[in-house]
Amino acid sequence: MEKLKFALFSIITLVLLGLLGYWAVTTLQSGSEHVAEQKIKQLAKDNEALKTEVEKLTDELSVSQSKLAELAPNVSKEPIGVVYKYQDLIDEIQKLIDDNIVLKQKSNGPKVGTVQKFLNIYNNISSKVDNDYGAGTAKTVTVFQKDSGLNANGEAGPDTFSKMIDWLKKQS
Repeated sequence: MEKLKFALFSIITLVLLGLLGYWAVTTLQSGSEHVAEQKIKQLAKDNEALKTEVEKLTDELSVSQSKLAELAPNVSKEPIGVVYKYQDLIDEIQKLIDDNIVLKQKSNGPKVGTVQKFLNIYNNISSKVDNDYGAGTAKTVTVFQKDSGLNANGEAGPDTFSKMIDWLKKQS
């Protein structure tokens, strides 16, 4: 009976040692795997810290923009440093607004060319920019005005130019 107990104890001990050995072998990591795992953990911590900082800075920016709006209500609401895809054309159209320009049939010159450049982009075409506000340009302006909810008279003035700028900014 004593030998049976000893044999049974020995078998149980060997099975437990075998399971412990199997666990040890399957959970071993090479040095490079361990280093990579540690880097991943550190990067995850850094990422969380950066997310928190971005949220904090975004909140500070919102507060600053609100204060700026209170202090200078007539200052542009555009975020500082924003550059749009068609920034040069936006600037040209803004100059037309600032100069209170109205273009209609028989107008000509580079100001008309600015409108024609916009219409090419808007209609995704490559018509010749001839700086001449003819019937074709007037018709295309009328279509844009209808699409933008403006009075579709074919004449391009500050309201039409503002809608052009708004549309260009959305393309960026």
